Amino acid sequence: MKADSTAPVDPVCTDPLPGATLGGPVSHAVSRIARLHRIAAGKLLKGLGLYPGQELLMAHLWAGGAVRQSELIKAVDLDPSTVTKMLQRLDQAGHVRRCPDPADRRAVLVEATEDSCALHASVREAWSVLEEHTLAGLDPAERTELARLLGKVEANLCQETAGCPGVAGPDRHEGPDRHEDPERPVPTA
Repeated sequence: MKADSTAPVDPVCTDPLPGATLGGPVSHAVSRIARLHRIAAGKLLKGLGLYPGQELLMAHLWAGGAVRQSELIKAVDLDPSTVTKMLQRLDQAGHVRRCPDPADRRAVLVEATEDSCALHASVREAWSVLEEHTLAGLDPAERTELARLLGKVEANLCQETAGCPGVAGPDRHEGPDRHEDPERPVPTA
């Protein structure tokens, strides 16, 4: 039997799914997209001397100023050892400064350095390039609809995982780059 070359092709489903993922084709697609997005971000950030995730940590510091390391760990929702390693690298590069908290000498304050301010514009530009690359071929209405749908997916997953850091809720404050309304798109750095 010959395939109909005029039939529309669903680009997400062109490759056969591995057996274990047959029950979750959208989840499989989201997983693949997240991996590819991280790789693309990594390529752009490498030129800035950053690893993926470090720009989000820096964005938090640029937006909120000095913060205790323990609060930063909660805000970025990463393993403490991962954040510690990130901060060591960022400190060595001169992008952050860590010092004892004068209010509690056991706690560590982290802040962006003045030298990191030049990096801020470069990170913003990298994320703009990543955004355009990610959304190439989508018209403005499709981009808006995708952001709306992803907001719903994020809200579902936050609810399933007992909440997300930085997202407003009954026991949470609104983070610097999140909206209380999951229907509204989240702005990029």
